[in-house]
Amino acid sequence: MFELRLLCAEDQVEAVSDALEALEALSVSVEDADAHTEAEQALFGEPGMPPPKEGWQRSRVLALFPSREAADEASQLLQAQDFFAGGRVVDVAEVADQDWVRLTQSQFAPVDVTPEFWIVPTWHEPPEQARQVIRLDPGLAFGTGTHPTTRMCLRWIARQPLRGLRVLDYGCGSGILAIGAAKFGAATVDAVDIDEAAVRSTLDNAQANDVALHAVGLPDAAQGAYDVVLANILATPLKVLAPLLCGHVTAGGHLVLAGILERQAEELTRAYAPFVPLSVADSEDGWILMTARR
Repeated sequence: MFELRLLCAEDQVEAVSDALEALEALSVSVEDADAHTEAEQALFGEPGMPPPKEGWQRSRVLALFPSREAADEASQLLQAQDFFAGGRVVDVAEVADQDWVRLTQSQFAPVDVTPEFWIVPTWHEPPEQARQVIRLDPGLAFGTGTHPTTRMCLRWIARQPLRGLRVLDYGCGSGILAIGAAKFGAATVDAVDIDEAAVRSTLDNAQANDVALHAVGLPDAAQGAYDVVLANILATPLKVLAPLLCGHVTAGGHLVLAGILERQAEELTRAYAPFVPLSVADSEDGWILMTARR
């Protein structure tokens, strides 16, 4: 395979990417051409906020083609287009064939939540010290155990007496928190998400872990009050959802929130103050876990 490498401005990225896809590129990716320099820019988005930009002020666009002829033809056609004015073709380089499945799998090793609680992909054997294991492979839905927010929620779950309790995982993603709660003894676990792909992923992962969840579906599947409500989302939707989430917590129950940056602690505390007194319970790599008792 051959990779066509281009440089272009931020406002050209969308048109260039669309053109490469129309020219039957096998894949198209965009990188910051100034990465690892003082000019590097961070691009990210949050629900309720403006979407992130399509690219960087100086963007590197990489397109993979099955042959040099196809890459060269795409290069020539692009350079003839007005929307590519000022852009530059860097080169066309051969890419060594690789076992992409094995390469992808090699990036996902077992993750320790506690010394005895591990998240283990199916292609790995659990570590000898693991006493509790969630089997989980990376997929379309968020939550593989590698992100600090997920690990903090799972650590909280592992340290709580959940036996006999009713638990809600709101914004379940892969279902990892719901599965963790069930494995640590929760009597009833419901898992909901606005994304139907996440609902399917949760059902599949629960089955793979021999876990029976009570209700899995869209948000209206969450009914009544719960002893524990878990929500690992992001700060903006968590603020919007404050009345709803708190309304699902029974008297004396726990509210556990993640997806919050350290600098966002005060605004989350204010948003939840009319309902519960939030406090920081854990932190990792600039992210925090906030909890409350109702």
